[in-house]
Amino acid sequence: MKIISFLFLLAIAISAQSQDAIIPGGIWPDQYGNHVQAHGGGVVRIGRTYYWYGEERAKGLDTSFRYVSCYSSRDLIHWKFHGDVAKLADPEQLGYRWVLERPKVYYIRSTRRYVMYFHLDSRNYKFARVGIAVSKRPTGPFVYLKSFRPLDHESRDIGQFIDDDGTPYLVFEDRALGFHIVRLSADGLSIEKEMSLVRAPMEGGAIVHYKGLYYSIGSALTGWKPNPNKYATAPTLEGPWTAFQDVAPPATNTWSSQSTMLLKISGSRDTTVIFMGDQWRPGQQWDSRYLWMPLDIGNGKLWLSEPKPWTINVRTGQWQYVKDADSTAH
Repeated sequence: MKIISFLFLLAIAISAQSQDAIIPGGIWPDQYGNHVQAHGGGVVRIGRTYYWYGEERAKGLDTSFRYVSCYSSRDLIHWKFHGDVAKLADPEQLGYRWVLERPKVYYIRSTRRYVMYFHLDSRNYKFARVGIAVSKRPTGPFVYLKSFRPLDHESRDIGQFIDDDGTPYLVFEDRALGFHIVRLSADGLSIEKEMSLVRAPMEGGAIVHYKGLYYSIGSALTGWKPNPNKYATAPTLEGPWTAFQDVAPPATNTWSSQSTMLLKISGSRDTTVIFMGDQWRPGQQWDSRYLWMPLDIGNGKLWLSEPKPWTINVRTGQWQYVKDADSTAH
């Protein structure tokens, strides 16, 4: 019994330790040793700090509410949990099993406010709107403001993009037409202009601007089940967009993940673009995992290599695999 107790305590101690690398598909502990609960999320940088927002799907939550969690980090590896920055009761009388998904936060410098967008829906996905909540601080609390259909179109999965000049954009999936790329208004509370309508049945939209080209990633409409994600490129957000191509070997179904964001780290020596994906576990949502990997990108090509543990220096923008001691930084 003493040996069993010792092994049990040792397992607890190990699980509580923070990790020193990004381990795709692994448990990602916060400062308390708890698995990060930021599913379908997005990352925004404020100063030297990265804030990661996502769906809180931990065990034991009051199902009358929907929760958005917030974590912060200076290195993208070690994350500090700030609690649930949004805890919403049914804001539009949508009824049983209403939906809040894919929260994304923008910092609007002109108003000094943080604006959160999210997919707001009924259980049958007929409401199909974006919801907006606002806060004076990145760590909340976020207060619900309104919902609407952008440009009077249905909106389900949403994606976030902030261009190099700071202009904020929203990507939203419209089942009838495809996915839209739109520019937000100066206060971040409405849509100012549609940049492109990409006529492809795709969700999980994500965009990055890299060396003069825009790269857009999306996922096929297969619900929780992963599929081969695709990418296209364009010289501007208004297009024209190329034909879509695979981001990874099709048989891997994007290494069992679905795109949620492309995060660009521009350092003093290099620029790394990170594929952020979710590995959903619908029957055990609290145990859903994250697949973050640097992309091979450039000259109109994009590729997601086999996931392996890796680390990054956010100041230099360089990354490397952790198990290869002889590898050079990328």
